[in-house]
Amino acid sequence: MPVDAPIVTSFAISAGARDAAGQWSPEQARQLLAFTRSAGGRIAAAEFMNEPDLPAIGGAPDGYDAAAYGRDFAAFRTFMKDTAADVTILGPGTIGAGAEAQALFAVSAAGIDAVSYHHYGALSARCGGDRRARHALSDEWLARTGNSLALYEALRDQLAPGKPIWVTETAETACGGNRLAATFTDTFRYLDQLGRLAKAGVQVVMHNTLAASDYGLLDERTHLPRPNYWAALLWRRWMGTTVLDGGIAERHGFHVYAHCARDMPDGIALLVINNDRRMRHKLTLSAVSQRYTLASERPADGKVQLNGATLLLGTSDGIPALNSDAAVAGAIVFAPRTITFLIVADAGNANCR
Repeated sequence: MPVDAPIVTSFAISAGARDAAGQWSPEQARQLLAFTRSAGGRIAAAEFMNEPDLPAIGGAPDGYDAAAYGRDFAAFRTFMKDTAADVTILGPGTIGAGAEAQALFAVSAAGIDAVSYHHYGALSARCGGDRRARHALSDEWLARTGNSLALYEALRDQLAPGKPIWVTETAETACGGNRLAATFTDTFRYLDQLGRLAKAGVQVVMHNTLAASDYGLLDERTHLPRPNYWAALLWRRWMGTTVLDGGIAERHGFHVYAHCARDMPDGIALLVINNDRRMRHKLTLSAVSQRYTLASERPADGKVQLNGATLLLGTSDGIPALNSDAAVAGAIVFAPRTITFLIVADAGNANCR
């Protein structure tokens, strides 16, 4: 089924994409661009290669370093500007935070249209990580998103001032995610990450993956939605691209993000995350709102409820009705381990017209 979605990609950089002298050749990239156009597709943005601070995984030659990357990136940029000038050039697309990632940024920063990086808060158990479900709702875990962003903001301000920032790969943990990535337990990380990055001005966040391994939004065998799919659907339905200052001080275990409501002039949308395992929290609104609360009776079983009703696909895999509960003006109580979207349709916010 066609979805008419733009494509963000990177290109082959291994031996088969190099000439006799070992220099990167754009010929395979040229063929990919031409085929995409012929099929009616559109490449909106591209990184030169995936995670250049892990060059062996990408098939780079032995001894590939920042100097070699800089030469290849310069050739890539020239090719793209000559062949596909409408494609946004991203870089460096690194995953690390050390000296190597900084060196790769330094040799490519002048040629990028937007800063891109990858973020995983830790390694999954597949790669020797020790994250457990008890860590998943902690403020320390949620804050790791901002820690990575701070590094790339500092590099951007130094080497590519004014350039927008994209996160082109992220998920619960690297190497496919832990088992909990497929459950509601990880939805706190996912939605808090979207809210936190939007508030910081990040333009694009790409989640890894749609349907592969434990961190996929869909189960890779059944293709049925996991809790994070429903979270993404609600975010896309209600949270517009104009970010507001909610004027709500951050509290331990309680995070609130405010946006203009999508496709709703004068409306606002609040994302309210109570990641506290035991405490209820309150928020006072002066207007009537529509409430959509995500919760799970047994977070480890992969099911999620919206206002008490388990979210399941309907006939012919149709999206079910996403019904709200009315919330009167005044104090609203949020139970522990819940995530709520509050929609105020007629807020009269001048920023949302």
